Amino acid sequence: QVYLVESGGGPVQAGGSLRLSCVASGINFKIATMAWYRQAPGKQRDYVATISAGGLTNYTDSVKGRFTIPRNNAWNRVSLQMNDLKPEDTALYYCHSYYYGADRWGRGTQVTVSS
Repeated sequence: QVYLVESGGGPVQAGGSLRLSCVASGINFKIATMAWYRQAPGKQRDYVATISAGGLTNYTDSVKGRFTIPRNNAWNRVSLQMNDLKPEDTALYYCHSYYYGADRWGRGTQVTVSS
């Protein structure tokens, strides 16, 4: 059974920083593609960032230069470092894994950015 558990969300003022973490179990983490998505109230779930097994990263345009997605294979952990946060970053943030053709999701961690 694959489990993805997110943590690190919370309230923050605009311009501040947060670091989200996702710990994975039940997969060979070092060969999984990991990603973060987010869903704002009343909106669809949107892609934020990806890191491949080889360490290649990709970001949606709205977070480029502000967010990074490091991974630590020794700890089965992927993070999302979020800097210069904006109110429009407010959302429920989900960890995602793509492993042997299967998609898995965590339950999410809430980020609320106040102006």
